[in-house]
Amino acid sequence: MTWHSPLAFFLLVVLVVALIIDFLYLKKKKPALQYSSLQGIRSLPRGLRARLAGLPHILKIFSAIFIILALARPQLSDTKVKRNVDGIDIMTVIDVSDSMAIEDMKPNRMESAKNTIAEFIRKRDSDRIGLIIFSGDSYTRVPLTLDYQVLLDSLKKVEPQTALKKGTAIGVGLANAVARLKDSTAKSRVVILLTDGENNTGTIDPETALDMAKGYKIRIYTIGIGLDGEAQLPIYAVDMFGRRVKTYQPIHSSVNDALLEKLATETGGKYYRASTTNALQNVFSDINRLEKSKIQINKFTRYTENYQKYLLWALYLFLCALFLKYSLLRRRP
Repeated sequence: MTWHSPLAFFLLVVLVVALIIDFLYLKKKKPALQYSSLQGIRSLPRGLRARLAGLPHILKIFSAIFIILALARPQLSDTKVKRNVDGIDIMTVIDVSDSMAIEDMKPNRMESAKNTIAEFIRKRDSDRIGLIIFSGDSYTRVPLTLDYQVLLDSLKKVEPQTALKKGTAIGVGLANAVARLKDSTAKSRVVILLTDGENNTGTIDPETALDMAKGYKIRIYTIGIGLDGEAQLPIYAVDMFGRRVKTYQPIHSSVNDALLEKLATETGGKYYRASTTNALQNVFSDINRLEKSKIQINKFTRYTENYQKYLLWALYLFLCALFLKYSLLRRRP
């Protein structure tokens, strides 16, 4: 409940001052009767009428209080918020080839990418997001969804070379994402493609996938992850005692910057190079700023006057005071 005219409450101060003045005035003007001794009268018990003699005055005071509350205009408010959201549909496409296990990012490329993407997902609130993984082949782990917890749980289980063919089929992964977005009715459709290699296999070449994205007006953000050059790929094996042993195998890692930049710029997106965990976090922070949902909030408030019941209580108390004063509690000379 709200009060439309709270200044009316200052009348309560006026009422209190008036009561104090009235009390002091009555105390001075209190009538007296000279009598030789009050000893016998004081011993007499006070009757109920004598005890309730001041009740009409008290009721009038409360009546005045309710009138002041009515003047303050109490109102009941009913607020409705209409939230119009132009959400964005986002497909995240992650390279899961063997090289994503390289440890030039902490703890490795894959875990760094997963943690950063998870943080990106948590910052969205009105966008459908899906998850596609690829290496030599591609498949959709999570279609477009608003159930971010399901998405995060699936992302957590992604590992390098997750039951897919060896290689890096960027075209296949991108085409899969376009196929998932082409029927979307969202005003903005986005692919975020993250890879640490260059296209070396697949039944669909990246240029064909790019033409598909351009045809459906899908924007692509590409991210090249990791350092170029010679690297050490962790290899796990089990020794004769059943223990898991990690060794390293030399591998050459390189990102096709020209291809990734072409995929991004020709669709209105942007290409990023991230060789450290901090750089990767900055990339997703930038994408988060660039791709914002349009949210329009309209607030409607309807007020209902509620002063009537306060006036009714004031009238009721005042009438009770008059009734008691001139009937049951009437003073006689």
